[in-house]
Amino acid sequence: MRNSKKSRVRMIVLTVLVLIVGALWAFSTMIYNDNINQRFESYKPLMYKVEDFERLKCTNYKFPSDKGQMLMGYWYSAGSKQRGIIILAHGFGGGGHNSYMDCINYFAQHGYYVFAYDATGNDESDGEGVGGFPQGVIDLDYAISFIEDSGNFPNLPIGLFGHSWGGYCVCSVLTYHPEVKAVIACCGTNSSSDIFEVGGKEEAGNFIGVMMPFVKLHEWINFGKYATNTAMDGFKSSDAAILVAHSEDDKTVPIQYGYDLYYEKYKDDPRFTFLCFKNKGHSDFFVDGDNTYKEEFNDAFKKWTASLDYDYKAEKNKERFMKDKAKYIELHLDRKRWSNRLDVDLFEQFVDFYDESISSN
Repeated sequence: MRNSKKSRVRMIVLTVLVLIVGALWAFSTMIYNDNINQRFESYKPLMYKVEDFERLKCTNYKFPSDKGQMLMGYWYSAGSKQRGIIILAHGFGGGGHNSYMDCINYFAQHGYYVFAYDATGNDESDGEGVGGFPQGVIDLDYAISFIEDSGNFPNLPIGLFGHSWGGYCVCSVLTYHPEVKAVIACCGTNSSSDIFEVGGKEEAGNFIGVMMPFVKLHEWINFGKYATNTAMDGFKSSDAAILVAHSEDDKTVPIQYGYDLYYEKYKDDPRFTFLCFKNKGHSDFFVDGDNTYKEEFNDAFKKWTASLDYDYKAEKNKERFMKDKAKYIELHLDRKRWSNRLDVDLFEQFVDFYDESISSN
């Protein structure tokens, strides 16, 4: 009798635990997909144009990724005697590669072809959504192979450049492409799940720790080896020269999720270069800190919104305001100033790093 009661109690407890675990798994997966597995489009009025940059040329190429989805690639050049090819992996949430075109232009003007692309679920590429953070590594893997194997491009040394999500991708992908000569990773994390954890902490606080095992399981089920492979794994698999750059005031991707880990292990390794800043933030990491055009434009924009004869925040006026806003930007954005805000001193260091790393290999 006692054994029967104990068995029933065990069964009840086990059932409750299974239900709790199942509920947490379902909840974590739902939150992940609602926030990550979305489609992202660049805001057209503020998008860079090739003609914003003198001598810059672009040729479009489509290439497949893992599920047959077609990605849009962009081959940038500003000369014919280039020293190498830099493949750029963009960040998460703002659409595809376009917001990095000023970075692309600098590399193109200083001796490198640049191949950029819109990752799955972004801008001109296929995909109803991104899928998950490991998809970025998959897409980069396929992009590198496309450059190497398609026959469309010159046989030159390859370097990688990534920011935020892309910063994680360019390091992790080294596991699958140890032939890459040099990597610049800015404001990135060590693992794909770190990216979710960083954002989740702001919304869920310490509860994010309960969700993370299920998030990692979800990524592993959907992305396999790409989900468990970290930036540190990539470093171990490659002899590539690595430059890691981050800012101490980065709130989007705190420095301890990437830079600090790498610095602790590799600070004495001559293969690694570390650039740590105090106040470059995250989204504007590549912008010259003394350039005030964005602030000037935003101030003028606020004055314009205050002058409107309708409540632009009201839901009923949302569509009207979006049209008026786009028209205002078209009329008032100084495209020359907008496209020339880059931190040239920083990019001189980047080019010097590529020159030294690629020429010495």
